[in-house]
Amino acid sequence: MELDRLDRDIIAALVEDARQTYAEIGQEVGLSASAVKRRVDRLRESGAITGFSAMVAPAALGWTTEAYVELFCQGKTKPSDIALAVARYPEVVGAATITGEADALLHIRATDVRHVERVIERIAAEPFVVRTKSAIVLSRLVDSPPGTTLPDARNGSHVPG
Repeated sequence: MELDRLDRDIIAALVEDARQTYAEIGQEVGLSASAVKRRVDRLRESGAITGFSAMVAPAALGWTTEAYVELFCQGKTKPSDIALAVARYPEVVGAATITGEADALLHIRATDVRHVERVIERIAAEPFVVRTKSAIVLSRLVDSPPGTTLPDARNGSHVPG
C-alpha cells in the first residue's frame, strides 16, 4: 500500500499515543475526526496498521537482561525450521535470518545473565545448531518504537514521525 503524507502523520500520531481520539489526531494533521477514522479503517484493512497494543517496559515484568545471539546452523536448515524451534522459547522476543556467516539472529530477554545462559544452552542443543555467538546488551543507545521513523517514499531516507 502506498502511504501519503497524511497517512504517515496519522500513523506517527497513533504510534506516539494510540489512545488519543480521532478528533485529537485530526487537529494535529489537519483533518476532521471522521476523515481520520476513514483513513485509520483503510490503513487497518490494507494491513498497514496491524493492531493496537500497550507498550510495557520489559523491566516491569522482570526481564532486565537482554542479549543478541547469532545461530550457526548445519547444512541447509530452513528458516521455517529455525522459526518453529525458537518460537518455543518465551525468552526469544525476536528472530530473523541475516546476511553474513550466521544463519539467524535472536533477540533474547531474560531475568538475569544466568537465565540468558540457560536459554542459550537450550537453543544450542537444538539438533540443527552447530554453534552460537552471543552478546549481552549493556545499555540501549537508541530505542525507538516501530513506526516513529517512517521511510520517505520519494528517496528512501527516513522521516521522523
